[in-house]
Amino acid sequence: MTDTARQFMAEFFTSFTREITADGSDPGPVVDRYYTPDIVQTADGIRIDRERLVAHIRPVRKNLADFAFEVHEALRDGERIAARFTIHATDRRGRRTATEVHLFGELAPDGRIRRTHQLSRTIKDPGADGNGPRGTAASEEGDGP
Repeated sequence: MTDTARQFMAEFFTSFTREITADGSDPGPVVDRYYTPDIVQTADGIRIDRERLVAHIRPVRKNLADFAFEVHEALRDGERIAARFTIHATDRRGRRTATEVHLFGELAPDGRIRRTHQLSRTIKDPGADGNGPRGTAASEEGDGP
């Protein structure tokens, strides 16, 4: 089940990010395809509902030039999911960042995200030398949880 959960997380965030950065149209319909209308994300102690999530997406889509999600671990038990992953991002000015995320969440029966609690921290981007993954979903191989 671990590889399936890892693949789900990588595909979810990669396809969501591709869709929200594809054009300048209203991000609301994209959010609605990936998140339930009653979405509540608590990220580093900050509560984000659907309206705040849509507002957060607007500057991200303007500034994001390239990205990759590296899923290190993921577990899924029914509608519960937990994952540890790194977001690698490059902005339009060429600045690179990497953010490690620990996520605990609840999914709706249709696979959309209903609730998440996330802790994150900025880390040194191992891809800053130009050799890291970009614009892709990556998952580490191995026997991890």
